[in-house]
Amino acid sequence: MQAFSILPMKSATKLRAVAIAKAGLSTTTAAPDHVGFVQNVAGLEPQPYLDSLLSVLQAKGEKVVSPYERKGLMPLAIPLSENPQDGSVTALLRWPTPAEGMAIPVVTCHKHGVTLLAKSMAEYIHRLLVEEDCNSNGAEDKFFSGAGELGQKLYRRGDFGSSGSPGVDVYLMKNVGKFPDVFERLALNHLGKGDAISALVTGEFYASRKHFPGFGRPFVFNAELLLKAGRKLESKDAAKIALKSPWWTLGSSYDKVAEMAGWGDEQVEFMRERVTEEGRKEDLNKGKIPAQIALDQAAFLLDLAAVDGSWDDTREQLASFYREAEMEDVANFIMTTSSLRNAVEKLFTAGQSDLLRTL
Repeated sequence: MQAFSILPMKSATKLRAVAIAKAGLSTTTAAPDHVGFVQNVAGLEPQPYLDSLLSVLQAKGEKVVSPYERKGLMPLAIPLSENPQDGSVTALLRWPTPAEGMAIPVVTCHKHGVTLLAKSMAEYIHRLLVEEDCNSNGAEDKFFSGAGELGQKLYRRGDFGSSGSPGVDVYLMKNVGKFPDVFERLALNHLGKGDAISALVTGEFYASRKHFPGFGRPFVFNAELLLKAGRKLESKDAAKIALKSPWWTLGSSYDKVAEMAGWGDEQVEFMRERVTEEGRKEDLNKGKIPAQIALDQAAFLLDLAAVDGSWDDTREQLASFYREAEMEDVANFIMTTSSLRNAVEKLFTAGQSDLLRTL
């Protein structure tokens, strides 16, 4: 009870996250401690490319931000940097239940969720090195300098020129990795040249589930492409497939995709019912185990928050669902924000570290 009188927290969920915030604190507050946050707060393995990625983002002209500054962001995002021109935030995505061996994706955050930039930090850095080498003919080296020794292991200057590749996009797809914006640019280029068949083939290949598992944006783009090609029924079906993915991965607003799919408000209302106690009881009566029900409710809640961007309003309830699903690490990660970190730092300043050690 003493802890509640010192920390103005609304629930035990926040209190349990204090120890996690403490573990993620750097010994110095001069720079954001992304390494400590990723390992101690997000509960992920050490990431060898993280420092290089932050340096490269700075070389792009972005401002590195604290990983605790998560206000207004999708709760599974770990902010890295902010674009000073448009305010967009580059982040890492902490999947709640990642597939075994899955790398940590690099994303950009927006009101309705996230858009995938690269499937891994290494691929993101590798791409920037290739583009710098191609576009500057070796005259610039800001990304090479930022990437350091790890960057040299990914790409050697001049490799693109000696490859005989017809273009940088083709080189990236063959030698670096698959990128959503490259797929989309290739498809739109075909369409712009009047080659609708090649555009649609590219769009369908882009939407193959093996490329970007868990992300709905490829299916949304495929639906948009089909609509531009005058194939309304196929576009409608593609949009429905997109909505089977997490709504926060659509890369656009739910309303836009739902309109293409011909959906009304029924699905949103269904999800609102599922996250209630009544919905939980119905699932229990159907024989579902409590942990799975809670995990499903967390997914529904994230989808609902993506509709209007109400991320901060859902953080506590989302954490409670993950805790009920026996995913304590994810719950604590979601609750660890700048406000909690500031409270912890004040306790240290006030000489109350003994209290924290008891949490």
